[in-house]
Amino acid sequence: MNKLIVAEKPSVALRIAMALGESSPQSQNVAGIRYFVIRRGDDTIYITAAAGHLFTLTQKGASTVPVFDIEWVPSYKVNQSAYFTKKYLDAIESVARQCAFFINACDYDLEGTVIGTNIIKYVVNRNVNSQLGAQSVRRMRFSTTTNADLIESYANLNEFDSLNFDAGETRHMLDWMWGINLSRALMRAISTKGIRKTLSIGRVQGPTLGILAKREKDIKGFVSRPYWKIAITAKGTDFEAAKDKEIFDKQAADSMLHKAKSASIVISSVQAEERNIRPFPPFDLTSLQIEASRAFHIDPSKTLAIAQSLYEKSYISYPRTSSQKLPPTLNLPRLITAMSKIADYSDMASDLIKSSRFRPAEGMKEDEAHPAIHPTGEQPRSLSDEERKIYDMIARRFLSCFAQYAKAESRKVAMDVAGTEYRAAGEKVTYRGWLDFYRYYSPKEAQIPDFTKGEAIKPDKIDMKALKTLPPKRFTKASLISLLESKDLGTKATRAEVIDTLFRRDYIKGGSIEVSEFGLSVYDALSTYCADIISEDLTRKLEKDMEKIQQGKAAKAEVVDEGKRIITGLVGEFHGKEAQIGEALMKGLKESENTNVLGPCTCGGTLVLRRSKAGKNFVGCSNWPKCTKTYSVPQSARIVSTGKVCELCHTPIVKVFRKGKGVFQMDLDPSCETKKNWGKPREQPDMIAGAKAVASVYPKAPQAASAPQQKAQHAPAQPPAVPESQGAKKPKPAKRSGAAKKPSKGKKPGKKQKEQASGK
Repeated sequence: MNKLIVAEKPSVALRIAMALGESSPQSQNVAGIRYFVIRRGDDTIYITAAAGHLFTLTQKGASTVPVFDIEWVPSYKVNQSAYFTKKYLDAIESVARQCAFFINACDYDLEGTVIGTNIIKYVVNRNVNSQLGAQSVRRMRFSTTTNADLIESYANLNEFDSLNFDAGETRHMLDWMWGINLSRALMRAISTKGIRKTLSIGRVQGPTLGILAKREKDIKGFVSRPYWKIAITAKGTDFEAAKDKEIFDKQAADSMLHKAKSASIVISSVQAEERNIRPFPPFDLTSLQIEASRAFHIDPSKTLAIAQSLYEKSYISYPRTSSQKLPPTLNLPRLITAMSKIADYSDMASDLIKSSRFRPAEGMKEDEAHPAIHPTGEQPRSLSDEERKIYDMIARRFLSCFAQYAKAESRKVAMDVAGTEYRAAGEKVTYRGWLDFYRYYSPKEAQIPDFTKGEAIKPDKIDMKALKTLPPKRFTKASLISLLESKDLGTKATRAEVIDTLFRRDYIKGGSIEVSEFGLSVYDALSTYCADIISEDLTRKLEKDMEKIQQGKAAKAEVVDEGKRIITGLVGEFHGKEAQIGEALMKGLKESENTNVLGPCTCGGTLVLRRSKAGKNFVGCSNWPKCTKTYSVPQSARIVSTGKVCELCHTPIVKVFRKGKGVFQMDLDPSCETKKNWGKPREQPDMIAGAKAVASVYPKAPQAASAPQQKAQHAPAQPPAVPESQGAKKPKPAKRSGAAKKPSKGKKPGKKQKEQASGK
């Protein structure tokens, strides 16, 4: 029999062909797309690949409000940037004519099921729900792309996963209908004020913006209060009052300080105990994203892309998982033995084998489709620096799950100060155990010296600390993803993309996420006039309904109809309040633009901080496209106008705040004389002259310094980011002179590079 296997990516198609073929696979080409032909037993198997979603939902028929009449169509017919997918469809259709049996081997999750099923339904023209379809359509289910797992998956093909498809299709339909109808309603509202601007609000995007906006309002409305703490230092250890740690009455604090200074001090209790420190569970996707952000400052979206690449290369298991479990079916002893053959992990794995430690410390979270993320035991080769970091973190986390618990001695000491108890606590690791395996975590240790109960203490010092209460912390992308997961909002694979969309719409900004004035205006308008759009409860209910479809506890039609009913009500609310919503949005937009103004442009316009579609900050002129002047600025930094203009290049001087890297001032022109010596060693004589030139323009500029200090204070200008505008020609970067030369043009990307960019 001739069979067709559809993989999600070309790299996975090749791995399947290599694993299942009885000899080397034949590589053939149709429509410019490579596919593979192998023999297995009496069967001829054709293996083709998609390039992600080859089909997308679009409106069907005439425009109505709200829009519910939708259909699946090839992506290239709707989105010009997806035109490259046409050749994948043509190739699959050509190969499918030769086959009578079809296997969906796309990623085993809702998205992979939708991708593969749509290909079989609309390209192969096979009704997957018919009797014939049930007989001729199967599903491959695997969590790694190793030869062993692929062979086992093919030998144990599953039935067509109709429940996964129904749940996945329902999610696509509701997200599309919610997004298109409510985003259009937002844009209609602001257009009543004569403003044309691309806006969006999604089913998960709304509640996420609501969470951020509430935190932003808490921060902006926070009023700091002064308070005082009394600290007694004895044997180099700080003791604080067990009660009334924060004293908001200065007189009470003064009284307590006087009391402590005049009292005799005696140790009232000493407690010491040893405790076990349990290993962290293996990674699920969210915990991997959080840990990579903490340890490497890698963006969560990028962490997922890196993990996906490692999976496709067979180095780790499928990353889009919610599981913290490593089931025995993985053959854990075999897996650890394989890791012992990789030099970097040989000692750790060998220690586990010698002591027969094959039972992991697991977490509570489960995923029916995939286990926790783990290495496959394949020797990783040719990894990029970031791939190597993520792989090493996954491998060490996996091995540490099997290692012995660490041990720590904790000690608590209390002292009596005229009837008031002061306490100190500390902990010291006495046995490292799994901590030697997982180098990305070190518990906080504080050594407490020996104290004896009843011991009279002569303090080193007694002082009063004057402090202020602090506002709530801002979210990072990683901490926000963690919160969304705890609230059951979105999915493990989409939460990072939801946050990225908020950035692209200019609703939020900064690595420590700040809601822009415009983002706050969107939130205020929605919460005032249509609060259900940002309701966590409503979004969570729909999430639960889609989970019920996947479990066979709810029908797709019922959930979709409920979604339509909700959307109809929301659009109706919007329609009656368009003018008020438009007014609120226009006000927020103007306030947001004012906060982004950095200074005058030489053309007479205003230089404004903007964000490109690629998510990069840059400075552009308010007169664009008439004025195409643009400047680059440091990313992941807060840029603030100083109100000054450079006397040499006549561009605005801005102040740059970078977390952990200090604050510095610079003008926007990368070719300005003030920047010609940035990064040069102190020993060069012209550095002194360069520093003086800078000082003559704005005194706060850093003076000549050693090379490390110079780099810390002066970030070399980056190439200017170029704004992107749909339907308009991209403006060219401002011309540079002197040391900042325009990069030479490279060759146009060839066929191979285009295919790689598309996911081949």
